Amino acid sequence: MFGNRLTEIFVRRVRPVRILGGLAVFILLSSPLPAARAGSAKSQNLLLLRTPSLGKTQIAFAYAGDIWVVGREGGQATRLTTGGQESGPIFSPDGALIAFTGQYDGNVDVFVIPAAGGEPRRLTYHPAPDVAVAWTPDGKNILFRSNRTSSTDPDKFFTVSVGGGFPTEIRLPMADQGVYSPDGTKLAYVPNFQWQAAWKRYRGGQTRRIWVVNLSDSSLEQKIPQEDNSIDFDPMWVGDKIYFLSDRGGPVTLYTYDLGTKRVTEEVKNQG
Repeated sequence: MFGNRLTEIFVRRVRPVRILGGLAVFILLSSPLPAARAGSAKSQNLLLLRTPSLGKTQIAFAYAGDIWVVGREGGQATRLTTGGQESGPIFSPDGALIAFTGQYDGNVDVFVIPAAGGEPRRLTYHPAPDVAVAWTPDGKNILFRSNRTSSTDPDKFFTVSVGGGFPTEIRLPMADQGVYSPDGTKLAYVPNFQWQAAWKRYRGGQTRRIWVVNLSDSSLEQKIPQEDNSIDFDPMWVGDKIYFLSDRGGPVTLYTYDLGTKRVTEEVKNQG
């Protein structure tokens, strides 16, 4: 989209700007010229960095169709991939590997690459698009979504071993976003895809919701209650709470759902 003009990024400041349609968008203020003044607006480039993922010591992100990493304290970013279209990096639980969605030969598949750098390994080979979603808590498998079972059906969840092999289907009728519970026995997931995620305050039939299922029998355990048919998305499971984004109060902001009390709490005020 922006052209690959830089081989290095000198990080000045990372500022979250907007969370839109399940995509956390960050602007990186940087100066590729060592002699440029940091305080000069004309000397700074605004770069659109997409789909950030936090590791133990690094941040991975997509920029200009490649995957990059930078230390959590800031500094010089390093490009990990090139030669294709890569997006959606996701750190493994131990921070050693990064799963991502890549397209090198016209097909979209799940790949994995060492966070320290190296050659990407392709894990899926089906002609249908396979999109990386999350890691299992033990770091042995990668969750991805695909419509490989039928071109007329919605996406479903599958897992593939980090070592490769045949994927395993998760018994859910459809799925788009998801995250495992810390013990790996449950899944908080968004069942439906929203084709126009940038439609603010949409309240039609494509509003997104978050459900919690038991993976042993695919039974639905809980539904995070919507408010006025709100759009709820991007679940993140921490302990006994699920953090998620919602527009139930107007502008999209961060909420938590307590699995014990079944209460939803607004964690960050957003005045728009």
